[in-house]
Amino acid sequence: MPRGPGAPTSFFARSPRPNRIDLQKHYPEEFVMNIIPRVGKPEDSGFDPARLANITNYFRSYVDREKIAGFSTLVSRGGEIAHFETAGHRDRERGLPMEKDTIFRIYSMTKPITSLALMMLYEEGHFQLNHAVSRYIPSFKKLRVWASGTAEKYETKPCEREMTIRDLLTHTSGLTYGFMYEHPVDQLYRDAGIEGANTVGMTLKEMVEAVSEIPLLFSPGEHWNYSVSTDVCGHLVEVMSGRPLDEFLTSRIFAPLGMVDTAFFVPKEKLGRFATNYFKNPKTGKSGIMDVGDETSTYAQPPKFLSGGGGLTSTMMDYWRFCQMLLNGGELDGVRICSPKTIEFMTLNHLPRGKEMKEMSISAFSELAAEGAGFGLGFQVVLDPAVTQAIGSAGNFSWGGAASTYFWIDPEEDLIAILMTQLYPSSTYPLRPQLQQLVYGAIID
Repeated sequence: MPRGPGAPTSFFARSPRPNRIDLQKHYPEEFVMNIIPRVGKPEDSGFDPARLANITNYFRSYVDREKIAGFSTLVSRGGEIAHFETAGHRDRERGLPMEKDTIFRIYSMTKPITSLALMMLYEEGHFQLNHAVSRYIPSFKKLRVWASGTAEKYETKPCEREMTIRDLLTHTSGLTYGFMYEHPVDQLYRDAGIEGANTVGMTLKEMVEAVSEIPLLFSPGEHWNYSVSTDVCGHLVEVMSGRPLDEFLTSRIFAPLGMVDTAFFVPKEKLGRFATNYFKNPKTGKSGIMDVGDETSTYAQPPKFLSGGGGLTSTMMDYWRFCQMLLNGGELDGVRICSPKTIEFMTLNHLPRGKEMKEMSISAFSELAAEGAGFGLGFQVVLDPAVTQAIGSAGNFSWGGAASTYFWIDPEEDLIAILMTQLYPSSTYPLRPQLQQLVYGAIID
């Protein structure tokens, strides 16, 4: 099979007419009209067409050097898609090109979806943000904090206060991830089989119960640390709604928004569109296979563990619809998911005393840079673009995924930008700030 990069495909060239995309071959008729994007010329959205085209040219160089297998990028403004391009392969070894409807592992880009699901229940009066988590998950009443020792023998101390739901949504809970490899508590997670989205052999409820047996890194509210907090949020959705997380997300978010390809697994009839996942080979500097996008993938079967923190797969168009709903204040195409005041509230900085992530973080790991940014209820929020050293606007909210995927929403510019690709880990190349440079550099009005 050929290993070279596939030719980039233009959204406009592939569309049978300017405001349509051919989706009939993949989607039921009743969904087609609901998921056709509004398409406009770049200049009509205030972009220089040539500058916007630089996005594909720039990232194509990564494909040419076999740093990444392929990518898809989308930019919209004012609800109009001005740029939607792909290049390279969804599976380089089999010569399968990246396409508009390729399905990706979005990993932690699951977190904003789960966070919104929980806040939808907040709107309905199910809880208060200052409620103790133990009110809904009784085993969290016994949580204690790491004091000293090793993973084999350690001491704990009482929490300064109980963990609240706000702590979970802001990653100030004291929980962690096993893959951090920074603290003995991380090892305790690994020893218990708690591996984030890769957790196997237990349900979401069982995973949450297992977490309650492990000491916290710190007392809730003291620091910011990336963690399984959003998985616990996913279980809270189950407890409060009385439904499994996948059923709640499908019925309350995915189906109403026409997100027909977003799920915790890829069904057999869609596996042909599923991207192979790659990692950087430290010996060659090129990407090697991590997980093939076929029936051998762990995503080819419904999982026992529904990871609200990182378990979803999705397409570019599905995730754009989710983002556009957020930018619209909770509504899309006449369907209201939540109140605009809820989105406004979620995208404020909720860190204690208005602190930045960098001030509170005790870990070098995050899906995004922490300087000049706070954290809301499920999103990083830009406080000062000059401090972030990345062009943009105060109030931008965003997040990324472990396979180098990324999105941000800029309410001031009425702008959405999304990168979908398939390279683990996300810190391998500076794809995200580079995309920001290219997108903002193309705005002329």
